Amino acid sequence: MHCDAMYVKGKDCLDTNLAAYASCFYNVCTLNTRMCQPTRLDFVLRLAAIVLFAFLSLPCSAASAPCRIEVVEKDTGWPVPLVELTTTHHVRFVTDNAGLIAFDLPELMGRETWFTINGQGYEVPQDDFGNRGVHFVPESGKTNRIEVQRTIIARRLGRLTGGGLFAEGQKLGQFNDWHESGILGSDTVQTAIYHSKLFWLWGDTVIPSYPLGIFDSSSATTPVKPLSKFEPPLQVLFNYFNDDKGRPRGVAPVPGKGPTWITGYLSLPDASGKEHLVGTYLKIRNHLDVYQVGLVAWDDQRETFETFRVLWNQSEANPKPGLFLDGHPAQWTDPAGKKWVLFGNPFPTVRCPATFEAWGNTNTWEPLKHPDKLLAATTGETVKLHSGSIAWNPWRKRWVTVFMQAEGKPSYLGELWYAEADSPMGPWGRAVKILSHNRYTFYNPRLHPEFTSDNSPILIFEGTYTMEFSGNSNPTPRYDYNQILYRLDLDDPRLKPAQEP
Repeated sequence: MHCDAMYVKGKDCLDTNLAAYASCFYNVCTLNTRMCQPTRLDFVLRLAAIVLFAFLSLPCSAASAPCRIEVVEKDTGWPVPLVELTTTHHVRFVTDNAGLIAFDLPELMGRETWFTINGQGYEVPQDDFGNRGVHFVPESGKTNRIEVQRTIIARRLGRLTGGGLFAEGQKLGQFNDWHESGILGSDTVQTAIYHSKLFWLWGDTVIPSYPLGIFDSSSATTPVKPLSKFEPPLQVLFNYFNDDKGRPRGVAPVPGKGPTWITGYLSLPDASGKEHLVGTYLKIRNHLDVYQVGLVAWDDQRETFETFRVLWNQSEANPKPGLFLDGHPAQWTDPAGKKWVLFGNPFPTVRCPATFEAWGNTNTWEPLKHPDKLLAATTGETVKLHSGSIAWNPWRKRWVTVFMQAEGKPSYLGELWYAEADSPMGPWGRAVKILSHNRYTFYNPRLHPEFTSDNSPILIFEGTYTMEFSGNSNPTPRYDYNQILYRLDLDDPRLKPAQEP
């Protein structure tokens, strides 16, 4: 029998039973060799058949199911996103929006394993050596449940933006219908209600195809109330503005080098009642240097922002911009019944009448005095203000704010506080810390009063979770440089010190 015939006959013998295939391979091969040194070749071919069987069996034995790890909040049982579990040899796993981890390290399956836990406000008790973690034996296809205690007042609902929101659950066979956006990172959100939709806009945006992503603001829409419930797992499906290839694109192609950032984003009516989606743009160079400021207005036909007016260009004579409409806007009607838009970050620094015409006319803009610090309700320490937003809260019947502390502890730009006032102009009461981070930044928090009904004690806010300015060089996979949503229950007794008149 020639080699070709031997190969065909061996191929014909192939079936799904790998042991039978190896035996068949041996039988076919020996037909061609029994007349020539049968003893030695019998031994060689038997060995080859054994090796073939072992090799073909490898994929089947290696494809074991991962161990399912569930991280939940003690007492409520809610899944907890953004909890890191790290092994003693520094392999790190992070829970997804469903609080899940698909653990698949072959070297630790079936072995007692210690996991150090870092939950950014969720933790387990320390042991005698000061370590916070758990240990158990991970096994293929088994489930291990870890309960963590929430140490912050705000509740983490989950990540809004980026890729792999349910990556761990999908490895375990869940959330397979979740649609990936093609966005991996989104910096600093602005939102506005326009044409009965909630328009979302982000700054610099990370994409999969290249380290340089979208630098002229990405954008999407959702219903005005995008959540049916205020508990994890968080699932907000954004309808992005895409290019002709179906990929998210920039929406603010303002001429000039460098990124375009949009701030002061809102919808205003003109004299005829027509809505206009507008904002202030900043052109950036050298990472953070602003060299031009102006106004932009949304073009409904092109679905992009067009330059409305240039307000300032950097020069030796004018090294800094003058007054402009910055931060998160809030609508306010004064005691005389006049409607205003207040711009600030967090507290109002400028106001203008709430019309499109006034927005475009710098002569109508009025600067406002604002505090740069508040006092902590429990300790009396001075809390230096950085960024944040304000909103009228119908349930409290007061103005509320969530803001980031500058030069905070333990995290320099990762400590968030809550305060109230009878008027958006102040005076603002004492503040209570609601959120803290371990060497991580959480900047530009944005309140979402539109998410909830007037009779709800729930306040929703988000911010950008990033290692920028934190001194931390170890970014959290998938979460870094993305938006995370939180819930604050205003009937929580720990907020009482901030709610006193």
